[in-house]
Amino acid sequence: MHARFPDFRLGNVLATSFTGTLSERHGDAVERIPTPHRLVDWLAVNGLAVDSCTAAQLGLARELRESIHAAATAAAIQDALPASAVHVINDCSAHGRAAAVLTPEGERRWRLSSASCVEDALSVIAADAIDIIAGERDGKLALCASPTCQAAFFDTSQSRTRKWCDMNTCGNRQKKARFNANQRKNPRSAE
Repeated sequence: MHARFPDFRLGNVLATSFTGTLSERHGDAVERIPTPHRLVDWLAVNGLAVDSCTAAQLGLARELRESIHAAATAAAIQDALPASAVHVINDCSAHGRAAAVLTPEGERRWRLSSASCVEDALSVIAADAIDIIAGERDGKLALCASPTCQAAFFDTSQSRTRKWCDMNTCGNRQKKARFNANQRKNPRSAE
């Protein structure tokens, strides 16, 4: 019998979606890739299918995830990038052998050097992180306004004023909390 794992929080930006595999960092943290098999699942959902993953590869993935989170957070608040995070991101980017390929439908996909090379998949994630942190893409790094989340996300909204990493989770939770607080203050307003 398989253990029930928390759902993945998928986004449109690979690198920040990957950092979302650990959520509620400032509250009751939720680890969404607790096992090597769960990392395999996440990679497959994101177009980076691999056959297997070892515990050491999971450890490398988590190190990359935390490095991306640290660097993206620093970039979002316009602070100096942590040297150790930059080192991990650069190493992961350089050690993979993934290639971008064009599908007949005109979409970009990634071809990994072998179906079981987690390091290739991590290099794609690291390269994506480099693009967004270096400002190579149209958008802005920001931090989630939820006090328990504060995840780094890539804001591509027209005004670049998005407040939540995900409206369906953090945004709704904060709006519900604000509504309930207002109801407690003004119980008659519901009538």
